[in-house]
Amino acid sequence: MTTMAHLILFVLALPATAVSLYLLLFTLLSRAPPAALRSSRRLRFDIVIPAHNEATVIESVIASLRQLDWPADNFRVLVVADNCTDSTATLARAAGAEVLERHDTKHRGKGHALDFAFQASQAHGWAYAVVVVDADTKVSPNLLEVFAARIENGAKAIQAHYEVLNAQVSWRTRLMTIALASFHRVRSRARERLQLSCGIRGNGWCITHRLLRQVPYRAYSLAEDIEYGIELGLAGFRVHYADEAHVAAMMVSGEQAASTQRQRWEDGRWQLIRSKTLPLLRAAMGSGGGVCLDLALDLLVLPLSYVAVNVALLTVLAGVALLWEPSMEIWLWLGIGGGMSLLLYVLRGWQLSGVGLRGLVDLLHAPFFVLWKVLLMLRARRSAEWVRTKREPS
Repeated sequence: MTTMAHLILFVLALPATAVSLYLLLFTLLSRAPPAALRSSRRLRFDIVIPAHNEATVIESVIASLRQLDWPADNFRVLVVADNCTDSTATLARAAGAEVLERHDTKHRGKGHALDFAFQASQAHGWAYAVVVVDADTKVSPNLLEVFAARIENGAKAIQAHYEVLNAQVSWRTRLMTIALASFHRVRSRARERLQLSCGIRGNGWCITHRLLRQVPYRAYSLAEDIEYGIELGLAGFRVHYADEAHVAAMMVSGEQAASTQRQRWEDGRWQLIRSKTLPLLRAAMGSGGGVCLDLALDLLVLPLSYVAVNVALLTVLAGVALLWEPSMEIWLWLGIGGGMSLLLYVLRGWQLSGVGLRGLVDLLHAPFFVLWKVLLMLRARRSAEWVRTKREPS
């Protein structure tokens, strides 16, 4: 019985300890990276907004882009009205954007819309790079300046910080703000310091046309952003992180809409784990090195909710086992150490999130949030269709 108990606790401790140490390393390396030098302000950008029935928000995002601190004749706003049945295209044109209307009910999804826009931009031959911004987003005025400075310093793909626009609407959006600060800012700062790839996060990213020609955009899965970031890594390119610029998008606060959105993200991630982990590990043993290894680890490290369940289960079972077998103490200490590492990681995310003391109190909701996510994991969804998330007022 003792041998069996040690084996069970070992199986629980292995992933819990590995992930906790991985996140602790990133926490310790999350000091802000140095800002890039100023650019020459000469590069030209096409800013692509993929939009499926976004009439309620399209004018707002275009207005935000018009406030960019960048020469007006050096960027264009391209709205991809993808299979729209509302007034998205009309409103976008009236707001001053160029509109690319796409009607293809067979090939649906954000990935197909982006591919369509990238090809149009490439055919036009005017822009040096393209930027992707979601339709429900507000951007920092320095976005293009930060991208241009890094491109002129050798970067070919860049991700800005991605944060929550409506952070104070509810406890759910405040927890999401802390989660994004942990996942995007803490990890991405560390990866930039280690010269790894921060990956593509779907909103607020930039890529040069030269790199698009080398690695054509063919990412059509439910997690098309992560998928393309992996393809860039497999081709030998890393995505640089721009900490001093940001995009802020609306997050849903209602449980039903949040469940739909989260389920889509989770399903897309599981698809990539099955299809991309082995290619990344093989590439890591060759020329891909640390970039591909970290991209593989990023896929294998499950969302924090599942890691927390793993650590909690290890700690509880080890504590119970210790009551009748003193040799179980090592597993209890590993569980406690893992829990402390996760706590430091979350608190660092809270510190960088800007939600204040109210967000710290909201962390008391975390156990219910964890349970909600675990229940979502047990559901199945297999549609690759672009399911528009319900928008909420800002």
